[in-house]
Amino acid sequence: MLLPKENSDQFNPVMNHVLRTYTTTNASGAAFIIIHRDQVASEHYWGTHSQSRGARVIQEDSQFHVASVRKSYIGFAVAYAVHYGFISSIDAPVTDYLPTLDEDVMRGTTIRHLLTHTHGLKSDRGQLEREFEPGESWAYRGLGIDMLCDIVRKTTGNTISQLLTEQVFEPLGFKRTGWYAKAHDNLVDVVREPNDPRWATFDSVDGDRMNMYVSARELALWGYFHLTKGHLFEKQHVPKEIIELATSVQSPVLQDRELPQNGFLWFVKDHPPNKMKLVMMSHMGLIKY
Repeated sequence: MLLPKENSDQFNPVMNHVLRTYTTTNASGAAFIIIHRDQVASEHYWGTHSQSRGARVIQEDSQFHVASVRKSYIGFAVAYAVHYGFISSIDAPVTDYLPTLDEDVMRGTTIRHLLTHTHGLKSDRGQLEREFEPGESWAYRGLGIDMLCDIVRKTTGNTISQLLTEQVFEPLGFKRTGWYAKAHDNLVDVVREPNDPRWATFDSVDGDRMNMYVSARELALWGYFHLTKGHLFEKQHVPKEIIELATSVQSPVLQDRELPQNGFLWFVKDHPPNKMKLVMMSHMGLIKY
């Protein structure tokens, strides 16, 4: 990371919250970093890569499994494809780009619906089914993410990982961000229950599977890259319109205003949410992080 560093105690309350969370859960380690006004204001590491004896200590080059945070990278790729005209409009029907899908089930489903979790689709034993009509409600399903990855690949000719590497990772000098099919020393173990299928390994490194690992430093810089609308190190790396597109509310108007809203997969909101309802939805499994 090329940003200057000057430790400040301004963010100690946030750091202490992260530390308490780490020490009161089943985590083996944790990392904390704050970028403020173009410099690293706080950076701390605790614990080890796994719960095994002699495990590697968490440090600057440790890479954490970022799970659903990977959707922010996919959202950027879709925004890139829209900005440069590879995708005509997010209101285009999904079947315009994925014509082999069941037209009856997909009828009325647009790219906007995929980006905002309002598509109403689900899969039952590999069979595509409709849970609710497009744009009528909200449900967090991986099915739409798979379709978006396919659309990016078919329209741009690049996989998610290829596009991000060329447009962001290499220009910014990212060395600890990527998708991995095999373990290596920098990757922090995912602490999980035995045989938990949610944390399976994947052979694909195209960016279309949940096997993305990122260092704390580069994840913080990825967020800051969006905060500055693509302007870092005195250079505009991507058109600011791509970032604005990705992080602006794109959800259709829903009857239930308390349902989550999204940009290009980013969780955003154009009015104050009912916090208690969001907590209840999380506990019910309607929101999964």
